[in-house]
Amino acid sequence: MKLTYTLGLVFLGCMFAVSCMAQLPRNYEFRAVWVASVDNIDWPSSKNISVAEQKAEYIKLLDMHQQNGMNAVIVQIRPAADALYPSQYEPWSEFLTGQQGKPPSPFYDPVEFMIRETHNRGLEFHAWLNPYRAVFNMRTSSVAPTHLTKLHPEWFLVYGDKKYFNPALPEVQLHTAKVVKDILTRYDIDAIHMDDYFYPYRIAGKEFPDQQSYLKYGKGMDKENWRRSNCDSIIKLLYETIRSTNPRVKFGISPFGIWRNKSKDPMGSDTKGGQTNYDDLYADILLWLNKGWIDYVVPQLYWERGHKLADYDTLLDWWNQHSYERQLFIGHGFYRAGSNPAWRNPQEIPKQIQALRNYNTTQGSVYFNSKVFEKNPLGWCDSLRNNYYYFPALVPPMPWIDDAIPAQPTITRLQNGLIELTNNGQEKIKSFGVFILDQGVEVKLCNAQLVQIIVTEKTARFDLANVPDIEGKRVCVAAVDRNNNVSQLLEINQ
Repeated sequence: MKLTYTLGLVFLGCMFAVSCMAQLPRNYEFRAVWVASVDNIDWPSSKNISVAEQKAEYIKLLDMHQQNGMNAVIVQIRPAADALYPSQYEPWSEFLTGQQGKPPSPFYDPVEFMIRETHNRGLEFHAWLNPYRAVFNMRTSSVAPTHLTKLHPEWFLVYGDKKYFNPALPEVQLHTAKVVKDILTRYDIDAIHMDDYFYPYRIAGKEFPDQQSYLKYGKGMDKENWRRSNCDSIIKLLYETIRSTNPRVKFGISPFGIWRNKSKDPMGSDTKGGQTNYDDLYADILLWLNKGWIDYVVPQLYWERGHKLADYDTLLDWWNQHSYERQLFIGHGFYRAGSNPAWRNPQEIPKQIQALRNYNTTQGSVYFNSKVFEKNPLGWCDSLRNNYYYFPALVPPMPWIDDAIPAQPTITRLQNGLIELTNNGQEKIKSFGVFILDQGVEVKLCNAQLVQIIVTEKTARFDLANVPDIEGKRVCVAAVDRNNNVSQLLEINQ
């Protein structure tokens, strides 16, 4: 029975290949996976594994996602006012060593290690920070004497079984900005990324205990608008911190999938979500997009197509109408595999990808969560690797950050069919791209298909005979800079 099921999935994967290959080249598409450290969801797999095991796990994780066609990882490096790196502001995370405040032994810097390994494979590293969560579980979490809840207990509020930073306090916002600035100054990251946990999700029958702060700082606003203004303030502050410290670094937010329901606001989506960003988490994502305070948004559309309360297709269309010329990627519920009849359908994720590719305003996907990929649920990894992500793709550039096109590389023919490429410009590049074109078409990016990415800053060699899918095609090369701008293509005469 199990063998028959597996063979069926392979057949379905081949059928998906036919539909996928017929689509136009997608040289630019964000393809990423969330790697959660909180509660050891993804990495490291346990609080109790050795440094060598941590490193081996991360390398294995990266290799898996690279093989599946990903071009970025979003790694949680600050799960609960703690750090997976040496920080002067917050203690070592318990999810790394089993005890908060305890450094790894033998000592190493996990974030430095992860960035190096990620960039060596040509993937982007997006540093994922939780903005307000401070103690993950008050009954079981390890809390160090140097943790901020011990040093500044007045900054925190208890809600349910967790402690949260009080979003109303200016000192809380300034502390978060200091943490972000420290990361930007010390690490070669590609983006700062925050998730959906702003004000916490409501607990039935319990009010978030910020009345005292509201009376002190409310200034006559109604409480809900005041809470939203607190979130607006920290997003604007973090945007300004990023731009003034390292303007190359992107700022992304991954909100809950529903901004507002149409029943509450004519601008809202035709959904019936029990909680929403605007009304419950006090995160006015549309304002942040409209103001240009964030560079990309990844709404978590973890529902299936046809869901009665929050249909994937309905929400996909709504977000495409409200991206405000910032980059829109879709968050997929990979972890939902097998959870209900809809998510037992092998076509669910492929159909979601097909749907988003019908919109020019959607530029990619992010999948939650990394660990699930190890099981290849419903053959979805095969489908990505062999079909939808068969050809590599570059992360879409952001022209408002950098739109300078790098210089064309220099081509040198060597013996034995080798081609040597050299960066011919002053700007540092991150890779060369190898493209194939049909005969008789103009040499430009929109006519070409990226087939190979060679990670380098200066010089690289490759064998023309080993270029994928080269038969009957022409070959071009280009330089790719840190913002994924591509030089003019340069044809190699075969």
